[in-house]
Amino acid sequence: MTKKKLHSGLIFLLCVIHSFLLSAQESRISGTVVSPDGVPIAGVSITLKETDQRTLTDASGKFTFTAVPAEFTLLATSVGYEPAESKVTGQDTVTLTLQPTVNDLEEVVVVGYGTVQKKDLTGAVAALSGKDVADRKTVRISQALQGAVSGVTVTRSGGAANTSATIRIRGVTTIGDSDPLVIIDGVPGALDWVNPNDVESISVLKDAASAAIYGSRAAAGVILVTTKRAKQGVVNLDYIGEFSIEKPTETVEYADAQTYMRLINERNWNDNGNTGTEYPIFSRETIDNYGALHAENPDLYPNVNWLPLLMRETAPRQSHVLNFTAGTPNVRSKVSLAFDKTPGFYVRRKYDRLTVRANNDFTILKDLNAEFDINGIYSVSEQPVFGITPATGVAPIYAATWQDGRIASGKTGVNPYARLMNGGDSRTMANVVRGRLALNYTPLEGLKLTAVVSPELYMDKGKAFTKAISYTLADDPNVTGGYIEGHTQTQLVENRNDNYAVTTQFFANYVKAMGAHHLNLMVGNENYNYFNETLGARREQYALSGFPYLDIGNQNYQYNNGSAFENAYRSFFGRAMYNFKDRYFVQVNARYDGSSRFDRRYRWGLFPSVSAGWVLSEEAFFRDVPNRPFLKLRASWGTLGNERIGNYPYQSTIGFSNALFFEGNNVVSQQTAAVEKYAIQDISWETTTSYDIGLDARFFDGRMNVTADYYRKTTKDMLLALEIPDYIGLDNPDQNTGRMHTRGWEAELGWSDQKGEFSYAVAVNISDSRTRMGDLGGTEFLGSQVKFAGSEFNEWYGYRALGIYQNQEQVDGSARLNAQVRAGDVQYADISGPNGVPDGLISAEYDRVLLGGSLPRYLYGGNVRLGYKAFDFSLAFQGIGKQTAQLTTDMVQPFRAQYIEVPKLIVGNHWSVYNTEEANRDARYPRISNTGDANNYAFSDFWLFNGAYMRIKNITLGYQLPVNWTQKAKISSIRLYVSVSDLRAFDRYPKGWDPEGSAYWIPTTYLSGLSIRF
Repeated sequence: MTKKKLHSGLIFLLCVIHSFLLSAQESRISGTVVSPDGVPIAGVSITLKETDQRTLTDASGKFTFTAVPAEFTLLATSVGYEPAESKVTGQDTVTLTLQPTVNDLEEVVVVGYGTVQKKDLTGAVAALSGKDVADRKTVRISQALQGAVSGVTVTRSGGAANTSATIRIRGVTTIGDSDPLVIIDGVPGALDWVNPNDVESISVLKDAASAAIYGSRAAAGVILVTTKRAKQGVVNLDYIGEFSIEKPTETVEYADAQTYMRLINERNWNDNGNTGTEYPIFSRETIDNYGALHAENPDLYPNVNWLPLLMRETAPRQSHVLNFTAGTPNVRSKVSLAFDKTPGFYVRRKYDRLTVRANNDFTILKDLNAEFDINGIYSVSEQPVFGITPATGVAPIYAATWQDGRIASGKTGVNPYARLMNGGDSRTMANVVRGRLALNYTPLEGLKLTAVVSPELYMDKGKAFTKAISYTLADDPNVTGGYIEGHTQTQLVENRNDNYAVTTQFFANYVKAMGAHHLNLMVGNENYNYFNETLGARREQYALSGFPYLDIGNQNYQYNNGSAFENAYRSFFGRAMYNFKDRYFVQVNARYDGSSRFDRRYRWGLFPSVSAGWVLSEEAFFRDVPNRPFLKLRASWGTLGNERIGNYPYQSTIGFSNALFFEGNNVVSQQTAAVEKYAIQDISWETTTSYDIGLDARFFDGRMNVTADYYRKTTKDMLLALEIPDYIGLDNPDQNTGRMHTRGWEAELGWSDQKGEFSYAVAVNISDSRTRMGDLGGTEFLGSQVKFAGSEFNEWYGYRALGIYQNQEQVDGSARLNAQVRAGDVQYADISGPNGVPDGLISAEYDRVLLGGSLPRYLYGGNVRLGYKAFDFSLAFQGIGKQTAQLTTDMVQPFRAQYIEVPKLIVGNHWSVYNTEEANRDARYPRISNTGDANNYAFSDFWLFNGAYMRIKNITLGYQLPVNWTQKAKISSIRLYVSVSDLRAFDRYPKGWDPEGSAYWIPTTYLSGLSIRF
């Protein structure tokens, strides 16, 4: 045999062997997917993870793959079942068993000092998953709750990252503090101290039956936040990186220089009675040729567009989260580190935050385990001493800088650009450290004893260094023309705030099932102590502007202040839950609270509640109904307290000050002390009584769920100031008086399903409430928004407008507010007079009336989720169906000061002597007049409009990379996603104004993210 033939034969043999090995390594696999009782499951998605092949089980639960490797992993997923994985080695058939997922009704919901299944709830409790919170892509949880839970009102005054939103649960509860109580892992805390990615779940306790366990602090509702913990057998390292660009949803537009000059001429001509020259300030030649004049000498004829000068068009944002999870039978730890960096929409404004959380679980003995949690927050907030708002602006005819770049005078020293760029900075650093140590002991089956101690330490320090800013003349840089308003000297203000709190708890839970009888008992004790101390110092007349330290300032201009306070409460509480055959439910709660804010004889209060539930669908008459739904009726009653009324209202406190006295011919300063406030010693709790009727329903095998509630709340013994004669010389004391009544309803509807590899879910919610004031003991809160007996809470109060006067004959023949009223001004209705009938005069005393509530009505929200193979999509929206909103003077009034710009929206839309009669009849705004402003901008319904809006809160599209790609890099999974938040609001607000952006701009956020699990 020749070498050539031998070589060919060897090649042939190797090919045969290789083919044999391939056939041995890649073969066919068949399988069946069944339920725990052996019933085949159709439509299950089966994924071969190594190759990312996918298929569905047929009607018999069977599936087949060909050309599979020797070793591989199968992943089975289906709606209604937990995902299941199975490693296969050298098999050609396999059976996968899927366990049913926990039914929506069987989900565990966190309640006060314990957990219960959702089906066992008899109170109004809403639950939100951590995924729902994280998907909103917000820095603060308070903003993520907007539109997510029925009956929860979240109000933003802007979109600044260092600003918390205001939260109200089921409307307003008291005239004072209506903020809900926030509980983090069982201990009182602040909602925005938790990073959204650390949240496992949020429960909102909305009625007295669910919140009464927190007694004196729960009148405004309770928000329970549970953070994520490690599970046994899980070891993961996760990274989430997000990068985004933010831009304002709206920016205000103002009139150009020539329009500004024309309108200020018109204003002054109107104030002169439309006699004399029509160009009292700017000549016609100047206005007509202003463009050329500006080009020739921009210092003498400025034309400044202030907004682009002051603002950035966009601001970048980034967020990084690192999670480490490890769980063994005896030790389970989850550690998270998150960093958020959020610049603002103008120079040197930013908010940086670093949060750290470590949740640890230890199994010490079979019946004894411990939890040790610690979390910290470090944040830095920086911005210029003088910040800007959506309403900031100066007329375009005043220069921000001279042509050579020097700071200009603006309008005789009013120059926001100079203040923003050179006026100094404010910096606040805050540190929070919270710890929690819990011991859980189970001495016998069903009984669990828990002891908790949780310290909290908060420290912040602020420094505001205001710099003097001088400006020079346009034609001579060596001559100082003056100082910018608010910056005539350099000064430093520093503040320190230190506080600590310690919470201790001991409670016992006992659960027992005896046939058809189920019992759940809880009893406990809680103690809370809080101490706060502040310190402030200021020095003025700094000679140097580059050293912001107190010892550099002038010692002759130094000031300081300080204060401290403390409070505490002690509580005993208990709960009993009973159900019979999962059909009849009863729950009783009680909490006995004592507060240091009241005299020892009046400081204790008892706050009980009772609730019941009836599952109609478990009755015999329902059992034969096809596709039997789940139906449960709920009813509750309870009382809650409010003790957030100051620290020592029952005591007459002494205030210290300094006064100047004459000693001969010399004036000296001496410390003084005096009682400042009259005190009523027997003041005690505000009490809120609540009634609730609710329905929970599930249809079509749980795919459709419905929840609805109707409630009424009455708050009595509200603490209000009692009017005392001025000659007593003391401030008005607080007293228990006053009532307010709230009633409302809420509903939630959801649907979820899966068709093959396509899954979808839709959820919507809507709620409404109205709060009306009862007897307030003679006290009235008056203004453009009022609170008095019979009014709504903060109801609008003012004149009833009849339109705009079209000619002087109309003016002369009607009642007027003052003698300066002319054609083009707002006309008001003559409602009444001293004798109870119209008197021919418009007066604040007799002609102002209630104009409707200012609080939002018909709040709604919802989300849509879609999933197909490795793609996921979500959309969230939120809105207000009805709200009487105000066109503020910032929005519509020209020349609020001589230097203020003219809102572009009034140009061509105001009444004018230059208009035709038809144009004036259609005019939306009154004439421009300084003398007419007192009449035209007196508060009336002329300036009210429908403030309802609908906002696209978030849209997210994600893609999970194939497993066979990521495993090559030894990565478990990679998800890529893009998101946009606060995309658009559909509303009737004036152009340039966002429904929520009064103090700071609401940003539209365009975000791209990456989530990696190792």
